[in-house]
Amino acid sequence: MSSSDSHSHQREFDLGDREFRFLASFLSRETGIVLSDHKRQMVCGRLVKRLRALGMRDFTDYCAMLDGPLAHTEVEHLVNAITTNITNFFREPHHFDHLRREVLEPRLTASPRRPRLRIWSAGCSSGQEPYSIAMMVAETMKPAEAWDSLILATDIDTNMLTRGAEGIYTAEDAAHIPDTYRKRFVRRISNDPDHVQMADELRRLIRFKRLNLHEKWPMKGSFDAIFCRNVAIYFDKPTQRNLFNRYADMLTIGGMLYLGHAESLIGMNDRFEVSDKTVYRRIR
Repeated sequence: MSSSDSHSHQREFDLGDREFRFLASFLSRETGIVLSDHKRQMVCGRLVKRLRALGMRDFTDYCAMLDGPLAHTEVEHLVNAITTNITNFFREPHHFDHLRREVLEPRLTASPRRPRLRIWSAGCSSGQEPYSIAMMVAETMKPAEAWDSLILATDIDTNMLTRGAEGIYTAEDAAHIPDTYRKRFVRRISNDPDHVQMADELRRLIRFKRLNLHEKWPMKGSFDAIFCRNVAIYFDKPTQRNLFNRYADMLTIGGMLYLGHAESLIGMNDRFEVSDKTVYRRIR
């Protein structure tokens, strides 16, 4: 397709003020995601393919569907199209050093001994974050059979969860993994030199599940650590405050919350204290 053809198709699906306001309101209500005005062209570009797949003429038709009885069947597709999934193995590596030093290693000598370990990767995208956590757990918590370890990996985007569950990544993705871990936990795929797969040892540690953070959470037990990095930036301040309070409810006293480099709990929640750069410890 030529550049001019592409632009003509883009104009065919122009996203007007009324339709954009409806989509922004719908997403905020259903998921907590906030769409500011400057994201209109991004939203339009990402939803064009979906409109074509549905055989719709314009965004008016699409909004009408979301305003009707079929809305619940479309939310997942809408979110999959809108959300951005940028992640790497061991992204913000100081978090993983902190996890080992302040969460995992102290458990080895804790008295009384608590063999249960639970970590939540909230907004796990395509799985690099929970696999990075799993490498730290597998390397630190020895012998493995002595520990009841589980990493919950959740995301609202089902396409990303499928990728994570498969545990298959490009060799270029795997280059972000430190050599020691790459040699132990990364497996070559026969007849496919461009891709690798995470070891079964890691995949057994992780449970990938779809979860909308804006809705009721089904988990009952408490977590020793929660990673929610570069997720809260999509929410407005009241939604962030509510989310952080819910995380506090899910963490053990002393449990850690890891946020993204552009996120902060300072002035947002008094149930945490600063433990390290963008790391917060639950204190009440």
